[in-house]
Parts: sequence; C-alpha cells; structure tokens
Amino acid sequence: MKDGLAKLAAICGAVLAVFVLKSQVHAEMYVAGQVGYTIPYDLTNPEWSMGGASLRGNDLSLHDSVMYGAKLGYYFDSLKWLGVETEVFNATPHLKQQEWVVSGVSLGTIPGVNLRVLTWAPVNIVVRYQMGSLEPYAGVGLGVFFTRLSADSFSSSSTDVGLNTQLGLRYRITPNVAVFGEWKFNHADISHTNLQGTGLDVSADYNVHHLVFGVGYHF
Repeated sequence: MKDGLAKLAAICGAVLAVFVLKSQVHAEMYVAGQVGYTIPYDLTNPEWSMGGASLRGNDLSLHDSVMYGAKLGYYFDSLKWLGVETEVFNATPHLKQQEWVVSGVSLGTIPGVNLRVLTWAPVNIVVRYQMGSLEPYAGVGLGVFFTRLSADSFSSSSTDVGLNTQLGLRYRITPNVAVFGEWKFNHADISHTNLQGTGLDVSADYNVHHLVFGVGYHF
C-alpha cells in the first residue's frame, strides 16, 4: 500500500511538471520562499515489532521546531481561482528526553533522539478568492515525508506518504510581489524498520501544525 502511494506521489509530481511546462504562457506562475514555526503533537500509537510480535508503547513528546522551504505553482488563466503547486519544507521536531513505556513496562528515561522531517508535497490543489490585493486561499495534497532518526551511534531513515493541507492569506504588495501567512497541517504514519540491524521495527502517527510566513514572486 505504501509503495503504491509513493508511486502515486511521484506520478503526481511528473504530471505537475508537464502542466507547468505546457502552460507557462497561459498561467499565473509563482515561486515563493517560506519560513515558520512547527508545533507537533506527540508521536501517537507507537508500535514496536519484532519476529511477528507487536507491542504498543506510550506516546512520545516532540520539541517545537523552526521550518523552512519553498513553493512553485501556478493558477490557470481560464479558472483564475484554481491552481496547483508543489512545495518542499524541512523541520526538526526532535524527540524529548522522556520515559519510554512498552506494553506497560517502563524502559526508564531515554535521552532525546534527533528527528528530521523533510516534507515534499508533489501536487497541492489550491483554490483562492481574489479581493483586490488580498487573496485568501486553501490547498490540499499528498505529502511525502522523508524522516531520519539519529542519536550518538544510531541512525535510521524512512519515506512515508501522508496528508498535506494549507490555509492562508496572501497580500499583493505589487502585481508581482506578494507576502503571505499560512497554517499547514500534516499527517502521516511513519515507519522505521530493522533499527540498528536488530530486526526491530517501529511505527507511529505523526501529526503537526506549521505557522508560516513567506514572500512570493508572481510572473
């Protein structure tokens, strides 16, 4: 299932690239940079698996984080309220030092673990409402989450597919230059397998809010 979603995300990205190349003359293109603040929920429903046996763990707290990234998209000339975009952004909501419990048994207080999440949304479907210089907008699409867990002598990487959403307000300073504020929400079931070559797998639900500010240029 996960492989199928990953392939779908890649196909969506390829489709977007084709549309962008073919529609540059007929569309309002834009590029934008974005920075913001990431506010994660706990990693919920952790499941630890080995040799066919699975055990539930306690929810794991994450740190808030700075995020940064970029967007590329366009609005159709014939349907000025409708657009598509691709975006990518990075955040580091590291796991806090905390008590870990598996199947009701405490493993003690475990030092913090580094977590880096690079999110790529191959295609967001975006709608907007133009009110002169103001443009409220909303979007939704697939998110591809490249995660990396690491500590002093340990690292693990994974790629998972989930949900990317956004709700924002854009202000045109000039016809070409705009600033925007945006709220994003991401969801994914993140899985890491064969940790440190032990055959131990772990999965958990990743849910996070991003509060974002950005500057864009519209062609």
